[in-house]
Amino acid sequence: MSEAWNLLIGPFAEFAFMRRALVATLALSVSAAPLGVFLTLRRMSLLGDALSHAVLPGVAIGFMLAGLSLPAMAAGGVVAGVLVAAIAGMVSRATNLKEDASLAALYLVALALGVTLISRQGSQLDLLHILFGSALGVDGPGLLLVAGVASVSLLALAALYRGLVLETFDPVFLSASGHRGWIWQQGFLLLVVVNLVAGFQTLGTLMAVGLMMLPAVSARLWHETLSAQLINASAQAALAGVAGLLLSYHLDTPSGPTIIGCAGVLYGVSLLFSPGGWLPQVLKRPHRVG
Repeated sequence: MSEAWNLLIGPFAEFAFMRRALVATLALSVSAAPLGVFLTLRRMSLLGDALSHAVLPGVAIGFMLAGLSLPAMAAGGVVAGVLVAAIAGMVSRATNLKEDASLAALYLVALALGVTLISRQGSQLDLLHILFGSALGVDGPGLLLVAGVASVSLLALAALYRGLVLETFDPVFLSASGHRGWIWQQGFLLLVVVNLVAGFQTLGTLMAVGLMMLPAVSARLWHETLSAQLINASAQAALAGVAGLLLSYHLDTPSGPTIIGCAGVLYGVSLLFSPGGWLPQVLKRPHRVG
């Protein structure tokens, strides 16, 4: 019993930084993972990855102006993410490029620019912290930011839910009923950007999208209904967060990549054993006799 306590409960009971990291990770799990479900349903899975890189120049400019000030970097990240998404939409409307192609080009430029700015202004440690995060280093203001973003994101998602579902599954009906689909899409993209910016404090700009997308993709393998996918994605993200923090503490590994690695393990389990995975599909196949 004492051994299990030391392994599973002790780190959170004894250390405040572990409790802060746990709360921040759980908050991201319930706000970011449901957005990932909508991204997968809208066939925009790679958009989250693109936007997670696109926020980097804004984070870098915030870092140059105010150092490791979380409000400054968060504000810069939100502005940069929204700006890149808007420019990608403008390019797709003004040229023959589709929005995903223009977004891919822009996020690569944004990533290169952000890394260059941080490298010139800060140290290698600053660059690693911003790119890969440090869940175990979340302080009080960082925790308030993540919790605040998660709370606002959940309320906004609840307000947008009906229109977002219609815009995802039946955009023609939504347009015919007098609603403008782009309003729902832009509101949704803003929520994605804000959650990615909140996630960089704990998981880094490169890893934040992992907690958004991996549980969401896994949830689609388990359930057909949207509500079940939303709950499953949040549960998997929370489980990956708790397991990743414990492994990071006991094995002395980087917390962000360890959390995403645990989400990857759950994805692998889903690929094998979920109703939509490999093993049930093999068992459903008719067996030839003789």
